[in-house]
Amino acid sequence: MAYLLLILKYCLATRATLAAESLALRQQFAALKRHATRPKLTRRDPLFWVLFRRVWSGWRDSLVPVNLSTVLGWHR
Repeated sequence: MAYLLLILKYCLATRATLAAESLALRQQFAALKRHATRPKLTRRDPLFWVLFRRVWSGWRDSLVPVNLSTVLGWHR
C-alpha cells in the first residue's frame, strides 16, 4: 500500500519538485560517500541545506535516511 502511495505521489509531483528532491538526495549521497562509516559534514553541507530550504518548500521530505543497499534494491 505504501508503494502505491509513493507512486501516486511521484506521478502527481511537478518536474521542479522531482528535480529538487533529486538534488537533495545527491547531496546526501555525496556526504555519505566521503566517509563510509560515519559521514563527517563539511562547512558546505549545512550551507547547502540553508540555501536549499529557502527555494524548496518540500525539503524536509527528502531527509529520509537511506542505506545504499536499499537504493540499489529499489533500482533492481
